[in-house]
Amino acid sequence: MRVVVMGVTGCGKTSVGVALANAWGSPFADADAFHPEANVAKMTVGTPLSDDDRWPWLDAVGTWLGGRPDAVVACSALRRSYREVLLSHAPDAVFVHLAAPQAVLEERVRARSAATDHFAGTSLLDSQYATLEPLAGDEPGVTADVSGSSIGATVEAVRERLAALAAGAP
Repeated sequence: MRVVVMGVTGCGKTSVGVALANAWGSPFADADAFHPEANVAKMTVGTPLSDDDRWPWLDAVGTWLGGRPDAVVACSALRRSYREVLLSHAPDAVFVHLAAPQAVLEERVRARSAATDHFAGTSLLDSQYATLEPLAGDEPGVTADVSGSSIGATVEAVRERLAALAAGAP
């Protein structure tokens, strides 16, 4: 299974993605590693990326995902058009949207920023929520509310939902 763990900064994409990949013995990649230096520089100072910044990055992520029979990638994939780029490289990919209210994620991002040197701070959340197009009913994937869940509980819920999805359950 090819899985894209998606959502705004601070939702737990990398933590959940790593745990899913480990549970399945699948390769994992963080889409942040595919950003060119210019994109990272913009995000570091709180400047949102433009679509022109994103297209080559999404192609690189999609190429990585599509080049493996099974894999997990953590990628914001905020708009449907971005997800369509990923699907153009990996047509059987499914999305896991990690969702939570903005206030919850602002607290998580503040805590992360204080503990690490991650380039994405709370200033990016406003633009990311404005950009976010949640999964539509006709897109392949599931949504998980991560407001109060531990990583372990989220991973277990996502695994169950993906198994049901693979089995054809609504």
